[in-house]
Amino acid sequence: MPMKKIQHFIDGEFVASESGDSFSNINPATGREFARVAEGSEIEIDRAVEAARRAFDGPWSAMTLGERLDALQRVAHGIRARFDEFLKAEMRDTGKPRSFASKVDIPRGAANFEFFANLARTVHGSSFQTETADGRGAVNYVTRQPLGVVGVISPWNLPLLLLTWKVAPALAAGNCVVVKPSEETPSTATLLGEVFKDAGVPAGVYNVVHGFGPEAAGEALTKHPDVSAITFTGETRTGSAIMKACAPQIKNISFELGGKNAAIVFADADFDAAVSGTARSSFSNTGQVCLCSERVYVERPIYERFVEAMAKRAEALTIGDPFEDATQMGPLISADHQRKVLSAFKAAVAEGAEVVTGGSIPEVDKEFAEGSFVEPTIWTGLDEDVAVMQSEVFGPICHITPFDTEEEAIALANNSRFGLCAAVWTNHVQRAHRVAHQMETGLVWVNTWFLRDLRTPFGGVKLSGIGREGGRHSLDFYSETKTICIKL
Repeated sequence: MPMKKIQHFIDGEFVASESGDSFSNINPATGREFARVAEGSEIEIDRAVEAARRAFDGPWSAMTLGERLDALQRVAHGIRARFDEFLKAEMRDTGKPRSFASKVDIPRGAANFEFFANLARTVHGSSFQTETADGRGAVNYVTRQPLGVVGVISPWNLPLLLLTWKVAPALAAGNCVVVKPSEETPSTATLLGEVFKDAGVPAGVYNVVHGFGPEAAGEALTKHPDVSAITFTGETRTGSAIMKACAPQIKNISFELGGKNAAIVFADADFDAAVSGTARSSFSNTGQVCLCSERVYVERPIYERFVEAMAKRAEALTIGDPFEDATQMGPLISADHQRKVLSAFKAAVAEGAEVVTGGSIPEVDKEFAEGSFVEPTIWTGLDEDVAVMQSEVFGPICHITPFDTEEEAIALANNSRFGLCAAVWTNHVQRAHRVAHQMETGLVWVNTWFLRDLRTPFGGVKLSGIGREGGRHSLDFYSETKTICIKL
């Protein structure tokens, strides 16, 4: 059986790289190659940007707002119609279990297009009556205009969800896009090209170039003079490099970067809900969610009981075949990332961590013996300033620390260079508000986790990002506002 080929999607067509180069697409659950991916370069980026610019100057801008948004609605319907194809593609790329991808990744991929299409139909501008010295007055009104071509660099942990989170509002605002997906997860971005084509979206509106970052397709996209904005989700270090690349041309940038997120559990919390919620926020998607809780602070009266309950939760997780409905945790994204996480396990022990549970590679069926699995892992006993407590591991880990006062808990949670999100567990209403307001993060959950209203702003502070996306905040980023003043 011939090896599957994943190609670029440029100007409405699937094409190979001019160089003929390709790279492996590995299923992280088995460690085996299942496809070859076209490796793009500056040549493919140039072609994609040119196609996007033609579409922006021509058919996409010539359509009415309603026509463009109707097209995005058809894209949402197309994803749902091909749900099983998207699910299989996402699971093979990432190794994530069906139980997660079928409830989160694919439904949100479709919902993002639907949400932003509906939102863009209702967003209105503003106007102001202005007094003048001659008494005749003036009217100032504000309009939105698209930027042009937007570069989208999306991550491997939630490939379809985070890709569509950016593409949908960019297109709803009237832009065209060039997407550079993670080289680890190219499949659903490519499959989405088929959906765009079937939905009747003009060629060039949505383009995909596969490849790598530095000195490759990703860098070429960030530096391209005809790309007006870059939106990126990924590592802080990569975000810094992209910012430098964009600086000479003063491009608009929106970054959602790393996190070293804290969860605070007070003794008055619903104990079972706090354990369940914190286990979910530590181990979901094998800990490969930027919003996961890697630092957990528990009030001392319930600390030992909480650690014991968390260990039982971790040890009860079913690890293995992503296509089995009972599987709750799949592999890490790659063998390289597995080595990185296992290195963090060793570093934590070397720094004095007590391993409550996990810390190694689990036993799995023979078919998955070469997969990139690790055990869900819980530590205690580390000092707050050691490297593993200050750096994002991005794996199924958490460190649990006791605290005695509310003030101490807040100080511990804020002791980080990152500031993406926090979770607070308490049944005390005043404390909930008080603590949430003092968290140095872009998002705080109280008595829940990963509950999103797409109308609200999303993004981090400190090293966790720049800008906000979500609801009108996304449309603000993907648009330029213009004030027009008319003297009466």
